[in-house]
Amino acid sequence: MPDLTSLFTDTLAKFSFRAVLSAAATLLICLVAVHLLGKLLRRLLARTKLDERIQKYLLAGVKLILYIVTVLIVAESLNIPMTSLVALLSVGSLGVTLAAEDILGNVAGGLVILSAHPFSIGDYVEVGGVAGTVHEISLNHTKLVTPDGHLVMLPNKELASSQMTNYTVLGRRRVVQRVTASYDAPTETVKAACRRALEQTENLLEDPAPTVYLTAYKESSIEYTVYCWATPENWWGAYLALGEHLRDAFREYGVEMTYNHLNVHIIENQS
Repeated sequence: MPDLTSLFTDTLAKFSFRAVLSAAATLLICLVAVHLLGKLLRRLLARTKLDERIQKYLLAGVKLILYIVTVLIVAESLNIPMTSLVALLSVGSLGVTLAAEDILGNVAGGLVILSAHPFSIGDYVEVGGVAGTVHEISLNHTKLVTPDGHLVMLPNKELASSQMTNYTVLGRRRVVQRVTASYDAPTETVKAACRRALEQTENLLEDPAPTVYLTAYKESSIEYTVYCWATPENWWGAYLALGEHLRDAFREYGVEMTYNHLNVHIIENQS
């Protein structure tokens, strides 16, 4: 590769006043063209449905490319050897790309997230074993606030390629509570107690209607499952309140809420 200092020293020796004026005029024209093209692109992007942040990043990227083209055009007007300059730029860009591979992967993931809209700020999501409310979406990472108050930063590269559950986007979330009752308790009595607990729980949706099912016969008890729905913002309150009301309703209806136990029967020797 040619020595950069000697290259520009030889080139400066060839400069003339006319060449400098021509290069200055070329630079001015290019800057005006970049400005006009930027305004035109901004108007075109405003008519699309792309996220505002994507529009900003696209506009910045196009301007960067135009400025690089401007530098090349001005350098050509000054008789600077373009082959060497392009080679230097290529080597530099390759080094930056290799050094920032993970960052570029996160940026690509951020663009996918911003364009596909799998979630928005304020949504409650679960991804990669982490659940929380979306606090911030940037090109490099996404921030979640967990229910216990932790701020978790997830790289967009992993986020875009992982399975994700959005509990907010549909506007409702199912509440599921499982309880056990004694084999001696009539099924309809247990269901009536569960329905009583549902009546006492606030912020439940009427559609879909709450339901109660007998779901399993266990060793020491019968399992019943209560299904109901709430809005995402009321889900935690409804879930916790229903658990409390189920215990009170079982006591009110005389239903034993059983636990695992072992019955031992002693048979006397009749001989």
